[in-house]
Amino acid sequence: MDATDRTLLGLLQQDATRSYADLGQAVHLSAPAVHERVRKLRRSGAIRRTTVEVDPAALGRVLLAFVEIDTEGWVKQPLVDAVRDDPRVEDLHSIAGDTHFLAKVRVAGTTDLEDLLHDLYRVPGVRNTRTHVALQTYIERAPGAGGPPPPRGDAPT
Repeated sequence: MDATDRTLLGLLQQDATRSYADLGQAVHLSAPAVHERVRKLRRSGAIRRTTVEVDPAALGRVLLAFVEIDTEGWVKQPLVDAVRDDPRVEDLHSIAGDTHFLAKVRVAGTTDLEDLLHDLYRVPGVRNTRTHVALQTYIERAPGAGGPPPPRGDAPT
């Protein structure tokens, strides 16, 4: 992946509906050349999918919380299966430290959060949760947006 590919990824993250001609103007390539690069980025997995970013408030999910989930032993699959199709759970990560999993959740309010926590406790092996409610979000970005500049010099691209 070179600097042009990184620029294309950034532009597509900002607006995935941009035409290949528009993208080509931004990176000084023809529309067919950009189309080929985007096709290769998709094939390599650098672009996993094309989607839209929805305002959670428009869906009525105004409360953001992070839930630490402790399990008995390494109970992974029952938890993953239980939350996979729950739209309130945006992310689920296994983590290092004093807890086993971290879930990012968006819910309508405290009653909905309580219902979600109740559902988590129904999962075999879940023994404890700790919930952190976000009061304000100051920075939230997609992977690759912002962050450090791409590697230079003899670093692999």
